[in-house]
Amino acid sequence: MIPYKTIIKIDRTDKQPVYIQLTNQFIDLIKEGTLLPQAKLPGTRTLSDLIGLHRKTVVACYEELELQGWIESVPKKGTFVHKDIPILRQQKWTGKMLPGQEDKPGFSFKRNSALDRAFPQDYEAGYMYVNDGVSDERLAPTKELSILYRKIANKKHTLKYLNYGTTYGNLELRETLVYYLNDTRGLNITKDNILITRGSQMGMFLASQLLIENNEYIVIGETNYSSADTTFEYANAKLLRVGVDENGLDTEAIETCCKKYHVKAVYTTPHHHHPTTVTLSAKRRMHLLNLAKAYGFAIIEDDYDYDFHYNHAPILPLASHDTYGNVIYVGSICKTVAPVYRVGYLIASKAFVDECAKLRRFVDRQGDAILELTFSSFIREGSLDRHIKKAVKHYKGRRDLFCKLLKEELRDYLSFKMPKGGMALWVVLNKSYSWSAVAEAAKQQRLVIPEWRRYDMAGIKHNAIRMGFARYNETEIREFVVRLKKTMLALDKQY
Repeated sequence: MIPYKTIIKIDRTDKQPVYIQLTNQFIDLIKEGTLLPQAKLPGTRTLSDLIGLHRKTVVACYEELELQGWIESVPKKGTFVHKDIPILRQQKWTGKMLPGQEDKPGFSFKRNSALDRAFPQDYEAGYMYVNDGVSDERLAPTKELSILYRKIANKKHTLKYLNYGTTYGNLELRETLVYYLNDTRGLNITKDNILITRGSQMGMFLASQLLIENNEYIVIGETNYSSADTTFEYANAKLLRVGVDENGLDTEAIETCCKKYHVKAVYTTPHHHHPTTVTLSAKRRMHLLNLAKAYGFAIIEDDYDYDFHYNHAPILPLASHDTYGNVIYVGSICKTVAPVYRVGYLIASKAFVDECAKLRRFVDRQGDAILELTFSSFIREGSLDRHIKKAVKHYKGRRDLFCKLLKEELRDYLSFKMPKGGMALWVVLNKSYSWSAVAEAAKQQRLVIPEWRRYDMAGIKHNAIRMGFARYNETEIREFVVRLKKTMLALDKQY
């Protein structure tokens, strides 16, 4: 007989009910083969006496096991392990596990090398991180948003939004964004031209999956947003890289590509090119739009930081000048408010938006309708505009201080141009040094420069990376520069 008294262990301090603890232990005994199919179990009175539990607890355990199909009761004969329970063939335990074996699946699956990138995780306390140019979450209007969210969630008419909804996104937010984007970005769209996404990255993914057939061409900059590169490579696109100078993407080079290849799309971040922060000139904007019309390609316009401009009014997006339906405009509220609020949009012709909505159903059925309603109210009440004005004031001051300190303390090592907007600098390292060496030495100063190679996916050896300034306050910026200077001085001793 199984020594139930010694192998059954009940923890009365555990929040899990005792009968469930007992049930789970019986399941383990069956799965590991200690209790075989058709093995007879003790009667409820017998087992309750053996393990010191109330008979009702054992009865509840047996009822749960029978309900789950592990055991069966036979009238006048007793209770037995179900005869149809398969015996698991377990590997013999040797006491050792081979390296990596604990993560090895028992099946094959498709891998894509385009996804093999190590993304930075800046969670370790006491360290400072060179970021890509992200907003300061401490400035996020979380209190105002939480009050709005709670207020909306508590309304009776909101209950209908707790069920499945449209894959286009909440209608109220779509209508609000139509008015807001038409007013602030010079667009001329209706609700039929907009799909709510979980951020601009989802918009790019949907667009690339629908645009690109196997090995079709997409044009990007020699320097480019590396996540966009990965997105297009995952869609099996062939990347054609063109130069980027102080006027943005070289549209003459794009035209040359169009004459040689069947270009399906051009990806651009014209307001502040990612990563170099330069703005696409008016002449090149018009040239690119004319090329799109002449050669029939799509322009994927990623307007990731339109709201942050310091020296002049923002330049209207390409989408505001698009009269032929060539532009797919993606953006988000995540960058503006805080990355955790996954609310973005994709804007294009109705036919393309409709197809994106179909695909979205099988990627991410829908977003958070209550959050979308919250942001609709947040925008309509003018709160988003107020937040932007507040953030711009903070970020301009941080940009100015960051540039001032870098020039004063690190002019012998770094060069850059002060950006007119955005949340980052494009910093070129003195050719006497490498970012590889800097990144390694910086660890001693508790400064992390993660994934710096992503800024030169084309391998042109520009020796530059992107340095975000918006996330750090003035005290943190000063500390950042101190750590970076100590890093460079330590490197000098090695050379």
